[in-house]
Amino acid sequence: MRLATVVTPHGPRVVAQVGDHYVDLHATDPGLPTCVKNLLAGGAGVKAAAADAAKCPKAVRYATNAVKLLPPVPKPSKILCVGLNYRDHAIEGGKAIPTEPVLFAKYPNTLIASGDPIKLPKVAQKVDYEAELVIVIGKRGRHIPNDDTAFQHVGGYTCGHDVSARDWQFRGEEKQWSIGKTFDTFAPTGPVLVTPDELGDPHKLQVQLRLNGETMQNSNTKEFIFGVPHMLWFLSQVVTLEPGDLIFTGTPPGVGIARKPPVLLKAGDIAEVEIEGIGTLRNPVVAE
Repeated sequence: MRLATVVTPHGPRVVAQVGDHYVDLHATDPGLPTCVKNLLAGGAGVKAAAADAAKCPKAVRYATNAVKLLPPVPKPSKILCVGLNYRDHAIEGGKAIPTEPVLFAKYPNTLIASGDPIKLPKVAQKVDYEAELVIVIGKRGRHIPNDDTAFQHVGGYTCGHDVSARDWQFRGEEKQWSIGKTFDTFAPTGPVLVTPDELGDPHKLQVQLRLNGETMQNSNTKEFIFGVPHMLWFLSQVVTLEPGDLIFTGTPPGVGIARKPPVLLKAGDIAEVEIEGIGTLRNPVVAE
């Protein structure tokens, strides 16, 4: 399924994208949850009922161009991020290939939907783009094994944009990764969440970022240093992963700060993250 969260007269609702319409799953089947976190946590039976509702001839539908999108998971309990997870990106930055995941976090204030503006902070002058595949957790887990059973904890995948204020991220002797990545609007996600059965192998997906129509990043998740099971294993040693948690999985080469001369985000830009099998996350850039 292709799931999204939209604004309706009854509040935010999880919907299934079917062609050029969204099916309101709860309105079609009142036994289904209204939010994506509860849908993912409901197990196989709930997901099967949602798939049936999406195909129902009498389903409650909204045209995709007639509703406001929210982030696929509007209120995750955690937004965890893995840095330097593409071999070609580490090489681009002159970094050694990490031997274990480099971690940082974002916060809910950073989340925006496809179509919402990325706001350039008044206090930052070097704001960069980073296209990323985002894992959405579907099943609670702690000490998840580092093998294929880890995929049982994945509820889906979506497009993410790890917007980064480089002048804040790298300030000071100790560096401050999180502070450079947690300004308001710095985590666009969407437009939809695609369940694993529909997406297939997450390690064979083309990931691109276009800035004003020009391709700036273009790589494939086969370049991952740490695959999905390894990331879930590593993170779940520290924190319990909950349904709806988001995990940003790193960015390919081509980031603006590494270019000569650097290419940084400016007001008036249009940033698009496209991931094979998921879709295109599109956001305008504005000054704060």
